[in-house]
Amino acid sequence: MSSEKLWGIAGATDPDVAFAGPLVLAARVRAGEVSARELVELYLRRIEALDPQLNAFRVTLAEQALAAASALERRGHADGGPLTGVPIAVKDDMPVAGQRMTQGSRSHADVQGADAEPLRRLRAAGAIPIGITNVPELMLFPWTASAANGVTRNPWDLTRTPGGSSGGSASAVAAGLAAAAGASDGGGSIRIPAGCCGLVGMKPTRGRVSTQPLGTGWFGLATYGALARTVADSALMLDVMHGTVAGDEDMAPTPVGTFLDAARTEPAGPLRIALSRKLPAGAIARLSADQRLAWESTGRLLCELGHEVEERDPDYGLVTLEFIQTYFRAVYETVGEMQERSLLERSTRQIAGLGRRLVPVRRRDSVLAKRVGTTARISSLFDSVDVLVTPGLASAPIAAEGGYGKSAVVALDKAARFMPWFPVWNLTGQPAISIPAGFGADGLPLSVQLVGRHGSEELLYSLAGQIEAQRPWAHARPALADR
Repeated sequence: MSSEKLWGIAGATDPDVAFAGPLVLAARVRAGEVSARELVELYLRRIEALDPQLNAFRVTLAEQALAAASALERRGHADGGPLTGVPIAVKDDMPVAGQRMTQGSRSHADVQGADAEPLRRLRAAGAIPIGITNVPELMLFPWTASAANGVTRNPWDLTRTPGGSSGGSASAVAAGLAAAAGASDGGGSIRIPAGCCGLVGMKPTRGRVSTQPLGTGWFGLATYGALARTVADSALMLDVMHGTVAGDEDMAPTPVGTFLDAARTEPAGPLRIALSRKLPAGAIARLSADQRLAWESTGRLLCELGHEVEERDPDYGLVTLEFIQTYFRAVYETVGEMQERSLLERSTRQIAGLGRRLVPVRRRDSVLAKRVGTTARISSLFDSVDVLVTPGLASAPIAAEGGYGKSAVVALDKAARFMPWFPVWNLTGQPAISIPAGFGADGLPLSVQLVGRHGSEELLYSLAGQIEAQRPWAHARPALADR
């Protein structure tokens, strides 16, 4: 079938369709301009052609996706949901019924009996899972490389990482191998890959998206979300995914409207915006010239848009120490539940050992008890400002292997220097979104992070949408993706 027939627009190419995004694709499917099966076949062709270079997918679900597309066609598309016929990727920490969930490890491969609640909602909205994406072992690092599944690469530069731990999802979306992708974030794992790959990545408020059936991850640090290429597509994905069910420990404030409407509506009047590139105490990193310029130019743009902008720093205190202790203990308890621990990578075993020795039960309980006070102190900034803007990553995407194969100490140091502004908001549970901010001298994506008060995803989407309208990025795509 020709590209023109597939898209219904003269001159359109397969990449044009692949990069159109969930919002547009679902509308085209409902209008009968393209079928769900045609979209699935298109993305499967692209995966076959490009994924050998990227290693974004652990497994493709070709047979299941084609069957789901055929079932949608039999029911008819006209009255379908907001994601009708849209092929998506699923991260390998989100249960998919009937599929193994390895979490990037040779020692963890349980077949899942039911979909994760967010995936159930995505399917109910008409989305079609097309494959399961790669992650670093147990989602521990900001790169995506594992003994189980090899090295995943960034489509903007195959020598660089797409980030982690949602690196496979980001690589797939950035290369046009899926319209959008499920992701998760326990210390930056949505925002890091977004920054590496020129995508939009929202870490929702704690309790915004259900974590069932797995329960609360990493003592509440982790949450599910999505990766997409535009603010509107990110908002649409969260509109579909959000909501809690029985068994969830946290619940975010109910949104007033839809996130998509927020993304399409400019903020109501000037916002009070704080700019900060202060490092949390204990973090060691150097902000590259390109990343600093991206942060500074965003501040200037916000001033030009009429917002009240000033440089102000959060009262971080010792939040880095609290986060790393929580992280160490979470890894130790996760590893303790696994049956084949001898198959774990060296760095994973070493981090678990640090959790056992440095964060015994009494220390764990003490750290968790401090969280309310720490959150209140840091969040006090938002009593007088609406949004905080920080740099995204400290540098361009690092080598594709990252710290894979290194000792835990070396790997953790490399990770901390790469993404120091992200983990704090996992501990406080506030929403934070990474958005593109141009390209560096090396041609690689730059990013900034917007942070809001608890439950303020609508405001963040509104501001992010306003920024996107002034400096659009969706037209840019890696050269590899146009093949």
